[in-house]
Amino acid sequence: MSTDPSATFRRYLSAIVLNSLAAAEAAGLNATDYYALNLLDLAGPLTSGELAVRTGLTTGATTRLIDRLEGSGYVRRAPDPADRRKVMVESTGQPKGLDEVLAGTRTRLAELIQEYPEAERATLFDYFERAATAYQSATDELIAARDA
Repeated sequence: MSTDPSATFRRYLSAIVLNSLAAAEAAGLNATDYYALNLLDLAGPLTSGELAVRTGLTTGATTRLIDRLEGSGYVRRAPDPADRRKVMVESTGQPKGLDEVLAGTRTRLAELIQEYPEAERATLFDYFERAATAYQSATDELIAARDA
């Protein structure tokens, strides 16, 4: 194990990405579909354009993504109540067995977090919230630079 903070953090991030890829595969999904379903679960219904921006996919690739997810029964298209020219993409549920696939990770992380005193857990969750915002901002910048 490295004592270099940068290497430790990179190892942590790599472990998250590799776990997510393995979980997606175990659930019968590719990584993009897995992340799109997670986005819809967290954000609620999105237009196809919003989903394209949030995933960083082109509009054509987003249409194919939605087609795959709809064909598998994970999402449905619905008219946007605010603008009937737009289509909303709504989650219809998660893949069967996803909870079982994620159970080991969830259990290990819950056990780890419970080892910390309550005040330190609060700090961890503050970090998670702030880091998620920082990563999203950095992602938005990368996508904007790519599309410029």
